[in-house]
Amino acid sequence: MESSTTWLQRNLKGDPILWAIVLLFSFISIAVVYSATGTLAYKKMDGNTEHFLFKHTALILVGLGFMWAAHRIDYRYYSRLALYALLISVPLLLFTYLMGSNINEASRWLTIPVINQTFQPSDLAKLALISHLASMLSRRQQHLGDFWTTLFPVMLWVGIICGLIILSNASTALLLFATCLLLMFIGRVPLRQMAVMVVIGVVVGGAGLATGQRGKTVMSRIENFSNPDKKVPFQLEHSYIAIATGGIAGKGPGKSTERNILPHPYSDFIYAIIIEEYGLLGGAVVLFLYLAFLYRGLKTVMNSYGAFGGLLSAGLSFSLVLQALVNMGVAVGLGPITGLPLPLLSMGGTSLIFTGISIGIILAVSRGEREVRPMTGEPDDTARIPKVAVSY
Repeated sequence: MESSTTWLQRNLKGDPILWAIVLLFSFISIAVVYSATGTLAYKKMDGNTEHFLFKHTALILVGLGFMWAAHRIDYRYYSRLALYALLISVPLLLFTYLMGSNINEASRWLTIPVINQTFQPSDLAKLALISHLASMLSRRQQHLGDFWTTLFPVMLWVGIICGLIILSNASTALLLFATCLLLMFIGRVPLRQMAVMVVIGVVVGGAGLATGQRGKTVMSRIENFSNPDKKVPFQLEHSYIAIATGGIAGKGPGKSTERNILPHPYSDFIYAIIIEEYGLLGGAVVLFLYLAFLYRGLKTVMNSYGAFGGLLSAGLSFSLVLQALVNMGVAVGLGPITGLPLPLLSMGGTSLIFTGISIGIILAVSRGEREVRPMTGEPDDTARIPKVAVSY
């Protein structure tokens, strides 16, 4: 008979600490979402509070399933798949902007027929862009100073994807652009080329906000945040109340009162509910878990044999953790309202699947560096990121 330890070692490859962090996040998410969706259940499900519990648990299990499947694949194959995913993402983003489901004055969703589940093409585009950017940089480690060889194709893809996303989702586009800049920095792209990239990003981003659906909303939120004389927005006001009344140890699981008042307590402002129910200690634990996740992702970068694996792990790790930090910063008043969910904890649909795939790829990198030797012709069979992080 095969022991449970042997079974786990055979089926759960890669960084075991990263696996533990993700599973812990899953348990926390189920508990908090169950508490935060009580009012929503009474409004939409005639008081059936278990509906969202079972639905969210099922989606988490599906996300974990995709994560497991993604981590079993040799991560070098993602270099080949990324370009195809990008080519699919562009028409999907255009179609979504023109004919997608309009929710909260933004066309970000497509409804999948038969299963009637909403899908954000920006989730696919983020994953594809980061993967393809890691592939491009890894292949061009010897030509980083060449504008047409390196910066132009990078600038083209980042501009297209971020420009299409910002038409309906400014916060996601800005966060993705920042992640790409971080990835370029780690990939040793010269600072002068990164400066050009920033200028292009400002121009494309400004044009996207001016012509898209979210320009007025973005300016209004920035003005509310930067002007101390303006009244605190309703969402932030009740987020502050939830945090202030949580104290050190919190009110206890399921005892939140602000979940009945705060808009989207199960997604955008779930961190405020965590602090209200579990206190400052619970909020600190969640923050520590995200920082531990980032540390393990970057440790994979340090141990990576080739440039592609390191850049891929770094880009996906930064993407998830930066979004988490922005969400938590909004809840405590350190930034304007963005509408970004808290990855691994917020209630979601297909976003949980793409989060699972992203983490699965990080695990695949950590697994591959232990087990798989580089394949001939792949982007990192000779290239390795030098210790010097950036050139001028």
